[in-house]
Amino acid sequence: MLGKLKSLRKTDNYQAIPGVLGMGEDYHVYESSATEKLTAAGMGILLGVALGYVFFNSWIMAAILSVIAAIALQEPYRLHQQKKRLRNLLLQFKDLLETLSASYSAGENTTKAFGSAQEEMTQLYGEDSDIVAELTMINTGLQHNYNIEDLLQNFAIRSGLDDVDSFASVFEVCNRKGGNLKEIVAESRNMINDKIEIELEIQTMVAASKNELNVMMVMPFVIMLTMRGLGNNMVGNSMVNIIAKITALLLFIAAYFVGQKMVDIKL
Repeated sequence: MLGKLKSLRKTDNYQAIPGVLGMGEDYHVYESSATEKLTAAGMGILLGVALGYVFFNSWIMAAILSVIAAIALQEPYRLHQQKKRLRNLLLQFKDLLETLSASYSAGENTTKAFGSAQEEMTQLYGEDSDIVAELTMINTGLQHNYNIEDLLQNFAIRSGLDDVDSFASVFEVCNRKGGNLKEIVAESRNMINDKIEIELEIQTMVAASKNELNVMMVMPFVIMLTMRGLGNNMVGNSMVNIIAKITALLLFIAAYFVGQKMVDIKL
C-alpha cells in the first residue's frame, strides 16, 4: 500500500492523508514557511547578483537574474527542507524505538510504554517536534479505543518512511499473534541503526565527489574573473558572447543537477 501511495503522490490527484482524530499531518505535503521562502529568495538574489556582475558586468542583468533565481530556487529549497524533515523524523523514530525497547524490557504494557515514550521524547526533542506530535496522536487514539496497529499504520502511511512501515507491519503481526514485542522493537531499532551507519559510510565515501562538484560550480566565476583581469574579449557583452555565456551557464547547471543525482545514493 505504501508503494502505491508513493506513486500517487507524484500525480496531481494526490489527497493529503489526515491523522487519526484530526491529529498529525501528511509529511509529503510540505508548505514552505515565510522564513524559508525569504531564505530561498535571498539565496536567489545573491546568486543572480553574482552571475550578473561576474558574467555580464551589468546591474540590469543582475536584477533580471536575481528575480529569476529567487523564483527558481523556491521549489528546490522546499524539497531540501522536506527531505531534511523526513530525515530528522527517522532519527527521532530510532530514538523512540530505543525508549520503547527499554519500557518493554521493564515489563510495561503497550499503552504505558507509548505514554512513557511521549514523556521521554518531549524531554529529548521538545513539544513541537514531529515525533511528539505522532506520539500524542497515538496515545490519544489509545485513550479512544483505537487499535495500536491502526495508529502505527496511519503514521507509516503519512510519513512514507519504509522503516516505519516495516515496523508497523511487523508490530501488527506480533501484537495480534502474541509475539515478543520487546524483541521486535529491539530488532527494528538495530536495523535502523545499521541502515543509518551504512548511509553515513556511503556519505563519507562520496564526500570527495561532492566537494569536487561544488568546486566545479565555482570555477566559472573564477575563470570569468581571471579573463576580466587579463582583458580578454570574451568578457564583453556582444551578442555572440552573451549567447556563449548563457549556453555555458546552462551546461554547468545541468551538469550540477546530474552530478547531484549521481552522488545521492539511497538505500
